[in-house]
Amino acid sequence: MSAQTTGLVEIHNVHKSYGGVEVLGGIDLTIAPGEVVAILGASGSGKSTLLRAINHLERVDAGSVTVDGELIGYEKRGGKLYELREKQVLARRTQIGIVFQNFNLFPHLTALENVAEAPIALGRHTKDDARELALGLLDRVGLADKAGHYPRQLSGGQQQRVAIARALALTPKVILFDEPTSALDPELVGEVLDVIRDLAQLGTTLVIVTHEIGFAREIADRVVFLDGGRVIEQGPASEVLVSPRHPRVREFLAKVLS
Repeated sequence: MSAQTTGLVEIHNVHKSYGGVEVLGGIDLTIAPGEVVAILGASGSGKSTLLRAINHLERVDAGSVTVDGELIGYEKRGGKLYELREKQVLARRTQIGIVFQNFNLFPHLTALENVAEAPIALGRHTKDDARELALGLLDRVGLADKAGHYPRQLSGGQQQRVAIARALALTPKVILFDEPTSALDPELVGEVLDVIRDLAQLGTTLVIVTHEIGFAREIADRVVFLDGGRVIEQGPASEVLVSPRHPRVREFLAKVLS
């Protein structure tokens, strides 16, 4: 883990239900600055909902999420939480990059324009500076030669690497990955995992929802296992993935590793 000083994520008693069905049942989790946390669990266990709650893409029914002590999506007045206006939510959300499983690139923009768009729109950089930043980030993910290509001209792995470069463009304190390889053909998975592996070495706080057990074992400082919207086991990857204590975790790993 890096000696990073920013990017502390604190999730306190977070609840979320849809139509009376509880998806998150009181999640308490602290992620240290620079820590790489892999979130595992079966489909429907609440992994993606938790990730989206961290970024306030999902409103929670109860509880709170803070990054470096600052509430995401809300402010506290008189002991109660009030949702911020959309503009304020967006401003705080820039602290948290997110990479989706289906890339979510703008199809009408080139790779360069996709990466440069947010810094320009938010007034962080001039157009020329944003383009220079975007070129540097595309180079960092191995795609400088694809800057002028549109998403339809790129492979899935290349699109996901552009999406990672875009997430980095605002210099977030935390980057969330929601199953970043699940939409990729098997031969393209490695190139995306290589980029995430490099990011892990730089000290940014990473929270990765993944089904790549081997990758989680290699990269994660800690593995958090969700079942039924609750954390049922967590600890160093070398412990949880090799000799899990909870029978549900043992059952899950036996299935996915068989």
